[in-house]
Amino acid sequence: MKPGNTCASKGSLDVCCRISGIGNRSRMIDVQTKMAERAVELLCVPEDKPCYVLDIGCGTGLSGDYLSDEGHYWVGIDISPAMLDEALDRDTQGDVILGDMGQGIPFKPGTFDACISISAVQWLCNANKKSDIPAKRLYRFFSSLYSVLVRGGRAVLQLYPENSEQLELITTQATRAGFTGGVVVDYPNSAKAKKFYLCLFSGPSTSIPEGLSEDTEEEKPAESTFTAERIPYRIARRGVVRKSREWVLEKKARRRRQGKEVRPDTQYTGRKRKPRF
Repeated sequence: MKPGNTCASKGSLDVCCRISGIGNRSRMIDVQTKMAERAVELLCVPEDKPCYVLDIGCGTGLSGDYLSDEGHYWVGIDISPAMLDEALDRDTQGDVILGDMGQGIPFKPGTFDACISISAVQWLCNANKKSDIPAKRLYRFFSSLYSVLVRGGRAVLQLYPENSEQLELITTQATRAGFTGGVVVDYPNSAKAKKFYLCLFSGPSTSIPEGLSEDTEEEKPAESTFTAERIPYRIARRGVVRKSREWVLEKKARRRRQGKEVRPDTQYTGRKRKPRF
């Protein structure tokens, strides 16, 4: 993958939408957050226990923000320095590193409890130079991912395969690396809302969750996947102006819930400084 080709190398929605000018930023953030929400739901991690999660193709940290909102700790890896710089500017809660997932995941075995990825893995099927062999890059990625997960850990990778052959190539290399699991397809009859989630298990195979459809969406309560204690935290972040007093107070409260040391709230919390004294 070529670092200069940001959209192709990263593949994440927050990159492609901004570069191509498709839609507006608020809609892009909403779509990215919903896919991250669905990925975490498919992970089936304990709701009352913070997990250490790897975010593949983290981009500017939008999916990582959702992980932080859920009380998890995360590390993101991405090939684009520009996207990681923006993630740092946005003051994301996780740590981010520069790296090409096709070269493997550079962490010790058993480092992470789980892994998510939003709209990135399919780019490993592309060969941007003669030395890039998609099958080898995919195997190197999946084998290293299998290693860095704890035994029994899960990975949910949202992706946009171009065709069935590309999807088969991806799943074949994942199986070869040792993973069990399968593909969950949400809204299979919708050309616009259809989403693919590759659910992988680094241990004994378990049942694959069912994909969403128009019928299940209508029957499913809007807040059925959230506990009563978690709902206010997510609602609090919707519609709040970034860097406002409300945004700062909510962020500090989230850090306190994570056990981090935070300065006490005062009348000056969230107040903008004047440009000069």
